[in-house]
Formats: sequence, structure tokens, C-alpha cells
Amino acid sequence: MAEKIATRVAYGKALAEIGSDENIVVLDADLSKSTRTDLFKKEYPDRHFNIGIAEGNMMTVAAGLASCGKTVFASTFAMFAAGRAFDQIRNSICYPNLNVKIGATHAGISVGEDGASHQAIEDLALMRSIPNMTVIQPADGVSTIALVKQAAKIDGPVYLRLGRLDVPIIYPEDATFEIGKGVTIKQGDDIAIIATGLMVEPAITAAKTLEEQGISARVIDIHTIKPIDVDLIVKAAKETGAILTCEEHNIYGGLGSAVAEVVVRHYPVPMEMLGIEDKFGKSGKPADLLPMYGLTPENIVDKAKKLLERKRG
Repeated sequence: MAEKIATRVAYGKALAEIGSDENIVVLDADLSKSTRTDLFKKEYPDRHFNIGIAEGNMMTVAAGLASCGKTVFASTFAMFAAGRAFDQIRNSICYPNLNVKIGATHAGISVGEDGASHQAIEDLALMRSIPNMTVIQPADGVSTIALVKQAAKIDGPVYLRLGRLDVPIIYPEDATFEIGKGVTIKQGDDIAIIATGLMVEPAITAAKTLEEQGISARVIDIHTIKPIDVDLIVKAAKETGAILTCEEHNIYGGLGSAVAEVVVRHYPVPMEMLGIEDKFGKSGKPADLLPMYGLTPENIVDKAKKLLERKRG
């Protein structure tokens, strides 16, 4: 069985690894054991601050520290970061273009039993709409650690979308990543499956099934939603003629919308979006919720075949 690790855990490990840089400060909203910033706190307790259940205040504290030259990681659940603290992120962090990295964990419906009130399915739409914001969603532990380290080195606001659920390791330890550049995991000529976050692994599984049925599917991991890799998407559109996006987010405003904006401007091709169909989540086990909302390899295969019918006319 493939090794599994939640991207939130990898986030905590990455913070602990870069914590030797005394310029880095980590804030949390009373959730450090869940966001796993406790791993940083254990090593560097004098630079970890629990701001309490006051997410908006945490973002303004982060802005203040960043204005004094600190690199600040502010961590809480995605629903509380993108939703409850949107005003402070927009006006106090992004407007002055401050060096704050938002570690938004427990995104999507895979939060599970916490239910709709905690299942952020709108956060990509919110965050990518703000000027100066870079939006990143890693697919596994390896890419999370690499991208967190890169986020610490770039200037300006970053939104890191992370999950609660353990997910398989996709990439080898020596894999390289670049903010703003996607990764082609598998080549294919008939259709491009462009996925992000938790949906990358099901996309790989679906591509293998399609291959067995004589359909050549390209798989692309778009870990940076903004700025998105325009060249890679246009290349996929030109070379395959059909694009299917997959995300654990509302079909409106997330990866699908971001890719569609590229396609319609540069190289229009038949396209379909697989995600949460503009519905709220439910309370339940992730293993039950993901199939309920169609976030499965089987549904990717079905949608890919229907899209290919459109492509062939």
C-alpha cells in the first residue's frame, strides 16, 4: 500500500524544517494540533503564537508582523481563513502586498464529520479573486513540503490550501516543483485531465482505466491555481483537443474556472468540469462523502468518455 500523509501534516513538517530561519513567525487560531503548527511550536516556541479563536485578528497581527519585516505563516481551517477573515486578508494583507502566508487546512468536503459549516468549497474562488494573492494547493506530502519552502522565499501573500485526509504520496522525494508551473504526471493524446489537490491521485487512477480501454489520457497537476500555468494548459489543449478539470471545490470559481479562462482566451476546445456541483456538503465520513459528490476515479472516467464524444462530434 502506498504511503499516505495528510498535506496539513506535511505543512507542519515543512514549517519545522524552515524554522531555523529566525525571520519566520507562525501564528495559529487555537488549532495548532489540527493544523500541525504544533510541530513548529515544539522546535521554536518563542516564535509560535496562539492568537485564539479570532481569525480576523490573527490576520491583522500577521500583517503587523509582516510590515516589520517578518515572514509570517498564519494558520487555521480554510473555512475560517477564507470565509471569516476575508476582509482582513483583502485589506490588511493583500492590499499592502505583505509577506503573509496563510496555511488553510481542512479544506473541502473531506473534512468529513464536521459538516457543511466547516467544509470550505468556495475558498479558491474567494482567494484567487484578490489582487496580489498567490494560491497553491499541493497534491501530496512531497509537493507540500517543497511548495511551503518556496512560499517562504517569495515576497507577498500566499494562500496554501491543505487537507485533513491522509492522501497517497505521488511524487518521489527528489521531485522538483515551481510556483506557477504545473506538472505533467502522465502523457496522453486523446484528452487532458487537469487536477489539483486531493483529486490528483484519482485522476491518475482514472487515466490508467482509460488507457486499458484504449483512451490515451494526459494527467496534469496544477498545484498553483494563481498564477496558473498558461503555457502548459494551452499546450494540453492544442495537443489533446479536450480538457477535463477535477477538484474538491465548487465547480464555480475554482480550478475549472481558472482553466476555462485560459482556454477561452488562448485555444478553445471542448471542456468539462468535475467538482462539487454547487451544493453544500454534508456531515459524514470522507469515504462516503467523496463518492456521494462524484469525486471518484469512476466518475472521472465517465465524464472523460462523454467529453470525448463531444470532441469527436
